Amino acid sequence: MKDPIPKETISRLFTYFRSLLCFSKLGKKNVSSYEISKLCNINPSIIRKDFSYFGDFGTKGVGYDVDNLIDEIRGILKLTPASKVALVGVGNIGKALLAYPNFESEGFKIFMAFDNDKKKIGKKVYGITVEDMENLEKRIKEEKIKIGILAVPESMAYEIAKRMTAAGVKAILSFAPCQLVMTENIEITCIDLSTELSKLAYYSYKNLE
Repeated sequence: MKDPIPKETISRLFTYFRSLLCFSKLGKKNVSSYEISKLCNINPSIIRKDFSYFGDFGTKGVGYDVDNLIDEIRGILKLTPASKVALVGVGNIGKALLAYPNFESEGFKIFMAFDNDKKKIGKKVYGITVEDMENLEKRIKEEKIKIGILAVPESMAYEIAKRMTAAGVKAILSFAPCQLVMTENIEITCIDLSTELSKLAYYSYKNLE
């Protein structure tokens, strides 16, 4: 019986994946664990041990084939085919997310977007037609969407998250500055931009001491 794969290993695989995509864009064909470690700030021995849970990906004296390792990690992390994502809120943050060109290569595709602003509904934003919030549950069920992004005010986040999960969404990324409390079978990550900027401000002043 194989040893269970540590959660920390799975978490680090996402970091390796992003670094490998960077190497691929730079035209690198092969990389060593040392090169990956410099980009990820993770010890090379930990990288090699993490990869060993899934097979022998490297070649001694050559390193890892970048494109092959990207495909292997994509499969392990179930990033292929690209997962459909529903975005709620087509304000400044929502538009920026729709404009981001690399989601699909990283395993995700914003497949639909919703808003309650009548001036936005029906208009295309970076190729995605903005749909009416009234149709949220119906459309999520139709397309079997499992991942959602909330780019809405804090006052609306909880109610919309409830609607999304009731329609079948299993994981939510929220840009509302709050910690949504849902049922145990829902994975939620909240990004509070103000808090993150406050942390940066603290460390910037600390480094001047």
